[in-house]
Amino acid sequence: MSVLKKAVAVLALSLSLGAMAAHAETVKWGSRADIYSLDPNSIPSTSNLAFLNHIYESLVRYDKTFQLQPALATEWELVDGKFWRFKLREGVKFHNGAEMTADDVVASFKRAADPASPLKGNMPLFKDIRKIDDYTVEVDVSATSSLFLNDITNIFVFDADWLKDNNTEKPSDYALGVEGYATSHANGTGPFMLESRSPDSKTVLLVNDQWWDEKHHNVDRLEFIPITSAATRIAALLSGEVDLIDSAPIQDLERLKADPNINVMNLTELRTVFIGFNRNETLPSGAPNPFNDLRVRQAFETAIDRDLINQRIMRGLARPSGSLIAPDIAGYSAALDTYEPGDTAKAAAMLKEAGAEGLPFTYTCMNDESINEEDWCQGISNMLSRAGFQPTIDMAPRAVQSPKRTKGETEVFNISWANEPTLDAFSLLSQVLATREGTFGVSNYGGWSEPELDALVHKAAEVSDPAERLALEEQALRIAKEQVLLIPLHQQPIAWATTKHIESIDVRADNKARHWFTMATTE
Repeated sequence: MSVLKKAVAVLALSLSLGAMAAHAETVKWGSRADIYSLDPNSIPSTSNLAFLNHIYESLVRYDKTFQLQPALATEWELVDGKFWRFKLREGVKFHNGAEMTADDVVASFKRAADPASPLKGNMPLFKDIRKIDDYTVEVDVSATSSLFLNDITNIFVFDADWLKDNNTEKPSDYALGVEGYATSHANGTGPFMLESRSPDSKTVLLVNDQWWDEKHHNVDRLEFIPITSAATRIAALLSGEVDLIDSAPIQDLERLKADPNINVMNLTELRTVFIGFNRNETLPSGAPNPFNDLRVRQAFETAIDRDLINQRIMRGLARPSGSLIAPDIAGYSAALDTYEPGDTAKAAAMLKEAGAEGLPFTYTCMNDESINEEDWCQGISNMLSRAGFQPTIDMAPRAVQSPKRTKGETEVFNISWANEPTLDAFSLLSQVLATREGTFGVSNYGGWSEPELDALVHKAAEVSDPAERLALEEQALRIAKEQVLLIPLHQQPIAWATTKHIESIDVRADNKARHWFTMATTE
């Protein structure tokens, strides 16, 4: 198994045959946060897509060694360097019994690529799609990069008639509060189908016995239960109210590991956590933007002691990073993975030299997104205060903060990125660091714009040679680091805990549900 297998980003919830012949099982999954939407085009969230991979499927998917393999498409080829031709799998049924055909694929790709789609950034090379016959589609692309195939592992296929009949042909948008029928209903082709959805309470999936692929599990019912309180989540696990919990509080891991009835898995994920700045000419208040001064951003970074945050807040389980991407992501450069020790006195001198001593600003944080974010936000605020900044923390759940961040209504904010679905630096570069235009910069919440970086990213999208693409990506990442477009903090830890009722569970570096991996239940 590759190193990627060891670097976890999110649970790939899959189940093994186990005692399937004997009886069926219910698995109760306690999560620290609810899924945001049942619409896979609604929000570019790894956790949301991870859950929806149980319901929906894409044309291609990763195997357990992260090689692409057929899913709803059985074969594909790049024709004349201009378009991809996909042969679709015949006999696949949606959960409502309708057969999947080319019409469904066309409608799904156009929905994901819609200008209003928050997921359009996952399709930067997409131009158009057309039906050739009932089981063949052709997709026009702007470049021949094979990363297009990686990109579409996150583009799920809907039933076109279902979309039309329920007036949900346009994507919803969680961050902007735009909802539709697909927000709370689902109809995919995947191994599980939706039974019920009660936001912030419980979402129930039932096994799809008519699934086209081979089933390797004995689970017939999956109950997803959001439990935001860490103490309550642990109590539910210890009492057997739930069978597994994600985001087990890292401060409680040793206690959980000491319990003979509990299994704990903790690793460092591929996701990197950053601090970002508003880079518009003026702040939301209308005042001139001091963060457009590189010296201010450099002083800000100098004030942050990544090692102390890891030691005191992350219990030594994070990986402090000077790199914008994790070591296992294609495009990583050790030369860019450097940072200076935190030094508030030096930062104060830098801030004074920039003429910004005593700079007040609002720091927007979320208490349900990144691991221990509430605590490290406070820690960073304290460091910045000692360096002469005057931060005010605005702390609230993602449901409240995400719209502010998306609309550019924040001054300083947090963001994290796992570089999915490509597992390549191009994901961060094209969606977060590039200037917002078309399918690029979809998650560029700060409004920054570096023409030299943009030129490198667009060129990287066009080249077919992987080595040339990676060299271009490294150059672009160097510019982002030198200009302090984002301040990387760490690759965060993640932990899962299960009762003995769960025989085994596999944690993956990507966000795909995998029926061939092992998670079994026993009596």
